[in-house]
Amino acid sequence: MLVFTTLLQAATNLGIGQMGAGIGAGLAAIGAGLGIGNIGRDAMSAIARQPEVSGDIRTNMILAAALIEGVALFAIVVCLLIAIA
Repeated sequence: MLVFTTLLQAATNLGIGQMGAGIGAGLAAIGAGLGIGNIGRDAMSAIARQPEVSGDIRTNMILAAALIEGVALFAIVVCLLIAIA
């Protein structure tokens, strides 16, 4: 499938760099989704084990998810800037 996409991009005179930027933006979004999902899963497991510290776990979970989302947004913006240029 990737070879077909590469050939299609080459045939339409779009640069391989632009196609790479699009793939990079997609991978950044997928990675962020997986990371935040893992954080949520592990936080729920930790809260189930120790319900008395649920507030601290929730705070740390939200902070980590925000940092992951910020990095993913930065990666997507960089990829879009590469695709435009």
